[in-house]
Amino acid sequence: MTTTHDARPRWVFGYGSLMWKPGFKTPETRSARLHGWHRAFCIYSEHYRGTPAKPGLILGLLPGGTCRGIAHRLPADRYEAVRRYLIRREIDNDGVYQETIRPIRLDDGRIVPALVYLADRKHRQFAGKLPLAKAVALVGQGRGVTGSNLDYLRNTVAHLAEMGLRDRALEKLASRAGRRR
Repeated sequence: MTTTHDARPRWVFGYGSLMWKPGFKTPETRSARLHGWHRAFCIYSEHYRGTPAKPGLILGLLPGGTCRGIAHRLPADRYEAVRRYLIRREIDNDGVYQETIRPIRLDDGRIVPALVYLADRKHRQFAGKLPLAKAVALVGQGRGVTGSNLDYLRNTVAHLAEMGLRDRALEKLASRAGRRR
């Protein structure tokens, strides 16, 4: 379900850098779950964490499972400005994410509609599930306008740990990519 300008969900779901660097002041942040999707390094990055000549690999959501992350409530007084910012950040640079609205479960049990950025599986930068060795190579070489791909991966693992969560696949990727340097 694609959003329209008339849709005003009050939350955005973060499963990667939106967890630790939303880029806007939020009136409330909560742990949350998105059912039916899981976090995966499944998108070639040619801007933020890589270049066209040396792409990196960034997170997207793939069907199946459950993704635990962070929900940021959007500020009512700056709603339109924050929505424009999120569209610029998540969609305008590469166009690999699609903005949708999905129900998420907040840590207090409420189920609320939230903006969620899903990987467009038809986009040329969609990598899908890659073999570990290929993912390690991409993460190891990736450096873009927002820094190194390995730092992005390590930040994700660290923020999940702060939430009391483990993602063994991401931990394994971080360990192997870190040894490669």
